[in-house]
Amino acid sequence: MSGRKVFFERLELDRLFRFYGRMVAAGEWRDYALDALPDRALFSVYRRTSEAPLYQIEKRPEDARRQGAYSVRAVDGRILRRGHDLERVLDVLAPRRMRVVGD
Repeated sequence: MSGRKVFFERLELDRLFRFYGRMVAAGEWRDYALDALPDRALFSVYRRTSEAPLYQIEKRPEDARRQGAYSVRAVDGRILRRGHDLERVLDVLAPRRMRVVGD
């Protein structure tokens, strides 16, 4: 295998960092890590730096035709969402606003 690695592109990073910034502002996340591996790129988010990542947003180009290149994994390894559109995949992590329903 060659020394090639998978990276997030500029637009993908822009979306990831905008979403990350909103989650930091909401007090949900405090740190992140980027990894470029031979088969995938990872954006891991942490509540505390010393812990395992809460979530990993993954880009796997080899899965792009089938279920989509993007996925979100929980700390226990479960895939929460997969898809072709990064924005829609990230929606699974968006905090839901609570509202009171009238009587």
